[in-house]
Amino acid sequence: MNQTAVQKKFHALAGSSLFFLIVLCISWEMFLAPLRPGGSWMVLKVLPLLLLIRGIWIKDNYTMQWSSLLIWLYFTEGIVRANSDQLKLSANLGWLETILSITYFLGIILYLRPLKKAANALKKSSNE
Repeated sequence: MNQTAVQKKFHALAGSSLFFLIVLCISWEMFLAPLRPGGSWMVLKVLPLLLLIRGIWIKDNYTMQWSSLLIWLYFTEGIVRANSDQLKLSANLGWLETILSITYFLGIILYLRPLKKAANALKKSSNE
């Protein structure tokens, strides 16, 4: 199926927000505001995001579908830390994580929507 220009933009939006979320998670837990001085094991939270890179790059629909559920863990962490961390920088990073998570989710969902509609239409026509 040919992709429209709008779909390509949504894919690029999701890919770039995933990239920036990975960068944010690493820099947050290692340099900017780690839970412990010198870095934190919390940096390991980036590992599930790293597993997504290949699937997002090759536009694997299955990876995109399950990643739209996984991203809510990062949204939740961002909300919790934005509202509970005492350090202002850490709270601001929590809000940034929340924004990047929402951006990723919207990009993926809006990219997949026409594909799901086409698949449902094909399934419906084959059943008739």
